Amino acid sequence: MKLGTQAAIVALVGLALIACSTGAPNAGVVLGKKVAFLVPDSRSDRFETKDRPLFQAKLRGMCSNCEVIYGNANQDDTTQVKQADSALAGGAGAIVLDPVNGPAATAIVAKAAKLHVPVIAYDRLIMNTANLNYFVGFDNEAVGVIQGTSLLKQLSAKSNPTIVMINGDADDPAAGLLKKGAHSVLDGKVKVAYEYDAVSSSPYVARQDMTDALAALSNQVDGVYAADDSLASGAILAIKEAKINPLPVVTGGDAQLEAVQRIVAGEQYMTVYKAIKQEAEAAAQLAYDLTYGVAVPAATTGGKTLNNGAKEVPSVVVKPLEVTKKTLVSTVLADGLWKRSEICTANYATACREAGIG
Repeated sequence: MKLGTQAAIVALVGLALIACSTGAPNAGVVLGKKVAFLVPDSRSDRFETKDRPLFQAKLRGMCSNCEVIYGNANQDDTTQVKQADSALAGGAGAIVLDPVNGPAATAIVAKAAKLHVPVIAYDRLIMNTANLNYFVGFDNEAVGVIQGTSLLKQLSAKSNPTIVMINGDADDPAAGLLKKGAHSVLDGKVKVAYEYDAVSSSPYVARQDMTDALAALSNQVDGVYAADDSLASGAILAIKEAKINPLPVVTGGDAQLEAVQRIVAGEQYMTVYKAIKQEAEAAAQLAYDLTYGVAVPAATTGGKTLNNGAKEVPSVVVKPLEVTKKTLVSTVLADGLWKRSEICTANYATACREAGIG
């Protein structure tokens, strides 16, 4: 769902050029070049507080006078296309793109290819284009398998449990892969009473979808497959509003802070942690190599590719991890994604102590 002309203008005005510093592939002074880093939304603070600074810091270690052209599309595909056009016109030597949706992403890749500017798909694989150069992120089909397996395991005591599935937006390049992975383990083992593709992957849409499903099912539901933590938040709100207790098993993804707190509190069963530091730094290194014409080492991808429907895309694939109350300490805390003080605020202090992490 588009945010409108005003949001597009604001996002374009906010397109920032941030100086980065680094060394160079050769001795002597290297002319600074530009790399575009375009992200899809600000539904969580992940991109502003994690990906962006990590990407910049890595580039800063390689190039003292490079520039990062940063843009957040605020979930508007038209804005993201305009941001990409601006970056290309401004001389970007490579584009790192986490797409709002598939059609817009394909258009951006096509424009970049005409200008011989490489594009690295970031976090979400861009489908059905032979012009994509690289992918850095996670095998989202594998993430769906992790989510589905976790849900199935938690429901194992029930015979033919009833679930509701709330997937991401149908145009989200990752949503279809997550759905495919989840169905590969859930089909035939649960009853999928209702399934939705939430428009814009919006928690508000997820809340309404869940409300509708609960009404139709007379509140009789054992589990909820929510593709990410934003969707999970909407589904859980609807469940609470229906005064269902105990709550059904709810999955999520992305290890957002609020989701981790819900896990501690017992409201959400699991999420999936994606090692953002490893992902952002790998993307920065690859963008640097492509921008400066450095041969990409074979070890960068290790020969790994992912099929996007048009080609086998050379891929840097980071391993996703299941996060539950039992594994919080060994995953998101151990890796420094969140601190105890961030998770265990006053509202969650008791739950944290009971979970052994306070």
